Amino acid sequence: MGLGAGVLAATLLPRVAAQAQQQQHTLPVVGLLSLATSFGGRLEAFRQSLSEAGFDDGRNVTIEYNWDGQYDRLPARAADLARRRVSVIVATSTPGALAAKAATSTVPIVFNVGVDPVEVGLVSSLSRPGGNLTGASILNVELGAKQLELLHEVVPTATKIALLVNPTSPALADPLSRQLQAAAKSLALKLQVVRASSLGELEAVFASLRELQVGALVIASDPFLNSHSELIAAFALRNGMPTMHQYREFPAAGGLMGYGGAITDSYRLVGEYTGRILKGEKPADLPVQQLTKVELVINLKTAKALGLEVPPALLARADEVIE
Repeated sequence: MGLGAGVLAATLLPRVAAQAQQQQHTLPVVGLLSLATSFGGRLEAFRQSLSEAGFDDGRNVTIEYNWDGQYDRLPARAADLARRRVSVIVATSTPGALAAKAATSTVPIVFNVGVDPVEVGLVSSLSRPGGNLTGASILNVELGAKQLELLHEVVPTATKIALLVNPTSPALADPLSRQLQAAAKSLALKLQVVRASSLGELEAVFASLRELQVGALVIASDPFLNSHSELIAAFALRNGMPTMHQYREFPAAGGLMGYGGAITDSYRLVGEYTGRILKGEKPADLPVQQLTKVELVINLKTAKALGLEVPPALLARADEVIE
C-alpha cells in the first residue's frame, strides 16, 4: 500500500508542477519599465492600488521589473516588452514613456511623467488620450521657479545658485534650465547649470561647487538623481551645500528641503489604471490625470548642521518639518 502511494505521488507531482508552471505562464504580465533603482514607498503604493483593483503579483498577475538606471537601454527594453505583447507596460518616467510609445501602438501603456503629456506627444488630449497610452502627470518643471524662490528664502546671502540636471534627459533638463534662468534673473541671482549622469560625475559636481562660488543648489527631478537621494544628501552635507529637491524622499534622506508633488499619489493612480486595463478597459477611454497637490518638507536638523536659520514664516508654511 505504501509502495502504491509512492508510485501515485511520483506520477502526480510532476503533473501538478507542470500545471502550476503553465498557470504561471498564462497569467497576464505587467512590464514595469523604469529608470529608477530606488523607489521608497512608491512601488508599494502601486502594488497596493493594483491589489485593490483585484490583482496581486504572483496570484493572478505577474509583474516584471525592468530597471537598471541606463537611459540608453530603454528603447531595447521597451521593444522587448512590446515584442512579447505583455498585457500592460507601466512606464514610470518621461524617457520610459517616450520609449514605450515608440515601441508599440497596440500594447496598453500607463505612464507616470513630470511633463505635459500633450506637449511631448504622448497623447493627443488629456480628456480623450486616444491610442494606447494614458496615465498620470505630476507637477515638475512648473515648480522650478518656486523651488528657487524657497531656497533663496533660506539662503538669502547666496548670489549664485546652481541647478543640477541630468543631460541624458533633455525633455526635463532643458525646460527646467530655461525656467530657472528666468526665475534667477527676476531674483537678481546668477544661475550655474551643472550636469551629472553617473556617480563619478555626481561626485565631481559637488567637488566643483565651491570653486564655482555657488551658495545653494536646486536638484532636478530625474530618475537617476531621484534614485540617489541619500548619496546626494550626504555629498551636500559634506560640502556644506544647502539643497532643494522635489520629493519628500530627499529631505527624509538628509537633504535640506523638498518641494513638489506627492508622487506616491501618482503611483496609486497608475496602479488603479493598470488594474482597470487588465479588467478590459481601454487606455483611450481613461483620461490622463494631472495631479496638482504639492508639499513642502524641511529638514530642520540638516539646516542646523549647515548653520542655517529657517525663517519662522517658512516653517509655518511647511507641510512637514523633520527634526
